[in-house]
Amino acid sequence: MTADSILNVRWRKASASDPFDNCVEVARLEDGEVGVRNSRFPSGPALVFTRDEMVAFIDGVKKGEFDGMTV
Repeated sequence: MTADSILNVRWRKASASDPFDNCVEVARLEDGEVGVRNSRFPSGPALVFTRDEMVAFIDGVKKGEFDGMTV
């Protein structure tokens, strides 16, 4: 799905994002799902995840399961 096709949402990004828009943005969708897009391409593709999928992902992030991804 394209990010442009997701209407009436507020895209949010982390305060630690760099000033060049190289970050991930998320938006809560009307049906409770979560949209994810690349801020460099705001009208490009968006991934959509269920609430449970996002809860599992965030839990993994908090537990350090993805710490090696940025090395």
